[in-house]
Amino acid sequence: MSPSNLKHVLLKRAILPFAAVLCLGLATGCNKTKTDDNSSADGLKGMFGKNTQPQVKTDSLFVEKYLQKQPEFKEHEDLMFDFYRARDYRLAWFRENKPVPQMQKLMQAIDHASKEGLDPKNYKIVDVNKLLEAYDAKASDDPSRQQLQQQIDVALTASYFNFASDFYRGRVNPDDVTTVSWDVKKNKIKLDKALQTILKERESTYPYYEFEALHAGYRRLRDKLQQYRDLQAKGGWPKIDLASRKSLVKGDTAAAVLALRQRLNPGQPLNTNDKNLRTYDEKLVAQVKHFQMLNGLDQDGVVGGNTLKALNVPLDDRIRQIVINMERWRWIPKRMVPKSLDQKYIWVNIPEYKLYVYEDPQNDPEAEREYQKKMEMRVIVGKTLHSTPIFSDKMEYVVLAPYWNVPNSIVEKEIKPHMLSNINWLDTQDMEIVTKEKEPQPVSPSSINWADVTEKNFEYMVRQRPGPKNSLGSLKFLFPNQYAVYLHDTPAGSLFSQTQRDFSHGCVRLEKPLELAKYVLQDMPEWDEQRIRDTIDTGEETWVTLPKKIQVYIVYFTAWVDENGEEHFRNDIYGHDKELAKEYFG
Repeated sequence: MSPSNLKHVLLKRAILPFAAVLCLGLATGCNKTKTDDNSSADGLKGMFGKNTQPQVKTDSLFVEKYLQKQPEFKEHEDLMFDFYRARDYRLAWFRENKPVPQMQKLMQAIDHASKEGLDPKNYKIVDVNKLLEAYDAKASDDPSRQQLQQQIDVALTASYFNFASDFYRGRVNPDDVTTVSWDVKKNKIKLDKALQTILKERESTYPYYEFEALHAGYRRLRDKLQQYRDLQAKGGWPKIDLASRKSLVKGDTAAAVLALRQRLNPGQPLNTNDKNLRTYDEKLVAQVKHFQMLNGLDQDGVVGGNTLKALNVPLDDRIRQIVINMERWRWIPKRMVPKSLDQKYIWVNIPEYKLYVYEDPQNDPEAEREYQKKMEMRVIVGKTLHSTPIFSDKMEYVVLAPYWNVPNSIVEKEIKPHMLSNINWLDTQDMEIVTKEKEPQPVSPSSINWADVTEKNFEYMVRQRPGPKNSLGSLKFLFPNQYAVYLHDTPAGSLFSQTQRDFSHGCVRLEKPLELAKYVLQDMPEWDEQRIRDTIDTGEETWVTLPKKIQVYIVYFTAWVDENGEEHFRNDIYGHDKELAKEYFG
């Protein structure tokens, strides 16, 4: 049976029972309750309460034996039993012994899985089309027809869980792979509840029934993936060979300029015989600067060094980069901010060296809408040896005029050598040693045998006093976490002019800390800008507890598409892309 004929048969089978179910729903109210994934609904009772024909059932033994024969379905065995048990083992994909329309939607979603960066073959464990043909060929009174119906139903449900797990939660589980660094709050979609939504037995604010992704960032990357694959089918983009040149600057004439035009204008026809196209003119310089901006490079318009390297990244590599960053979006919680918090969040993207603040202007925890960008600033993140961890937490405090409590690792590796050569070195850095008590007491540096100091045995605390030398600057923002990482000011403001800003020991330094403080304290009128400044000027550490915690994400995306549809790429500064690619592509 051809795909078009199969579609016709499925639709013909589906229309009448679907209409019957719709009428039944209107008559009974379907008992549907609008819920999210953490709630139960009474939709199943309404859906199956008054069928004109007995609804065909399967049973736990049939499901168990089927899964034993298909080990590729065993991964989600618990979900299978949870789903069927909740419906008293009634079949899911048939009404009145005919396929429901959602069957076709699932099969189409699997057929188009490549658009999601997934392989459709992974979800076609069973040839459902062939089973449907066999089912359709059997007489209605054939005893084997009902068994085949159960087989189709269980196969479709298992196929759904295999596909939906990868699509909604990710092919790679970062909790199971130590080399994949990701400690952001989990995406806790309950796939059995989502399937009830797909089958229209339950309502949800999430578009599961359309097999749609949950985040705009993912959808924009998916659209760009299709564009790049279309370009790949047309031959991709050329490599730029400067031959003996070190770089191209405005006014240069060379064959490489034509390749540069083709690279920056892929798919556009160019007259390769036009000699003017071999001159690096003002218009092309502007395009190069725009490319540099999109790739986080110095916007000098010079083609060479890192710019040439970025231009010559193969299209296939960029496609893979897009796909693995789509995977990261699947790990992001479906609800960006818990209902209990203000509907705003802070987003730090490590490879981009940027912080953003997003909020729902209506602050409605029940609504599902794309958050609006309210603020952005440059940040400095950890060096490779002191990489900033990837995690999420909730900001609770703003600390004005903070002490810097120096980690013991820094005491051993960086302070100890100075103290061995100059016992008064701490004074030159406005630092002191104190006891680890609620009311810290001063400790004389000369009382410590610095030669024996290690990270593990140092029993005191080195801290830097508030003031102009303090490494945390005048402000820090705390969201207590296992990594002891936070956001803070810095006296080294000149470093923000660098394009590659990985200089810290792991914490995130802010370009505009006062602006962030004003924002997070805006619901506390007593803490206006003047009071913030005056408190900092006292030089006394002051903690301000936020009236409501604020969601913070510290993430790692090396590819994303902005609101204007332009793709951005960054270097894999910590090697996380490389490790994820090993797991994702095998």
